[in-house]
Amino acid sequence: MKLNELIKSFEIYTTNEEKDLLEFIDRPLPVEAFDERSQFILNNLIRKSLISKVSYQGNVFVVKNDK
Repeated sequence: MKLNELIKSFEIYTTNEEKDLLEFIDRPLPVEAFDERSQFILNNLIRKSLISKVSYQGNVFVVKNDK
């Protein structure tokens, strides 16, 4: 029996704040555009591999990962 057969759906737990911020990110956005609390939540989402930090021309952007 394969693992995919045992696990029908795989979801990463996210808090309400993380869900709201994840929905807000629809395009690459600079990290500086977020306040301190949002940047803390962004770091949590990065650790969970739901978003990525991208460095482009000396600026740091966050981008939503594909599901």
